[in-house]
Amino acid sequence: MSELPVDLVEQYLLTLQNRICIAIEAEESSGAFQEDQWDYSDGSGGGKARVLEGGEVFEKAGVNYSCVTGSRLPVSATAHRPQLAGRHFQAMGVSLVIHPNNPFVPTSHANIRLLIARNEDEAPIWWFGGGYDLSPCYGFEEDCKHWHQAARGACEPFGDDVYPRYKKWCDDYFFLRHRNEPRGIGGLFFDDLNQWPFGRCFSFVQSVGDSYLKAYLPIVQRRKNLTYTERHKQFQQYRRGRYVEFNLVYDRGTLFGLQSGGRIESILMSLPPQVRWDYNWKPEPGSDEALLYDEFLPIRDWLS
Repeated sequence: MSELPVDLVEQYLLTLQNRICIAIEAEESSGAFQEDQWDYSDGSGGGKARVLEGGEVFEKAGVNYSCVTGSRLPVSATAHRPQLAGRHFQAMGVSLVIHPNNPFVPTSHANIRLLIARNEDEAPIWWFGGGYDLSPCYGFEEDCKHWHQAARGACEPFGDDVYPRYKKWCDDYFFLRHRNEPRGIGGLFFDDLNQWPFGRCFSFVQSVGDSYLKAYLPIVQRRKNLTYTERHKQFQQYRRGRYVEFNLVYDRGTLFGLQSGGRIESILMSLPPQVRWDYNWKPEPGSDEALLYDEFLPIRDWLS
């Protein structure tokens, strides 16, 4: 393990967590992050969970850091790499979910992670993963284009093919197959990233991590003071149901945490505080709610 600069990755992740929490708090007028430090019960290491609840701008915001070592990779980590089953592992990352109060501000999610699998007699096998995606309830073309411009900008120094490839991966991944609809308007998603040398892969995930606030904060600032009604709030809670369904059924990070014996409060931090499911609900044709389904959720090239 000594040949990999793991300490630099840890340092970056902790700094990223701090920077994001400071920036989110700066947008908030009546809330602050609370921090819990925890130890990993099934191995060594642990993490720092930071959660802001009940704010005026953010109903719930969680920004978690973890770095754990375990004796056996969980099934979710070896589904695409069965040859790694049974290996020791080290996993570290920052994962965040922001659930705003105002229905016109979209929910956002981001994570950056490094996973290392090893046997005593072999060189470690490592890969990075991560990305970010946006889940609006009420769509604004300006916001969607800005989000994807930031995503493309983070990828551009690493090749013209990177953004289109990881944009498509995001569209495919954040898709609720049982609903036959995307979770939101996408962004970036990548996993198993090790085709470049370690240093270049690390530079790429730093570029993605550093671009998150550039992508999200201008949208928050444009929309957080818009006037909304109870109808808007109810639709926000209904759409949050899709978020819950995805995280509990499909999300690899959630499954990894549950299968590896991670801290349950940190794993389920991503769930919104208030959510609703209405039986067989459909938006009224021509309404702002219908516009989300007709114009914003269908997968498209926002930068064409």
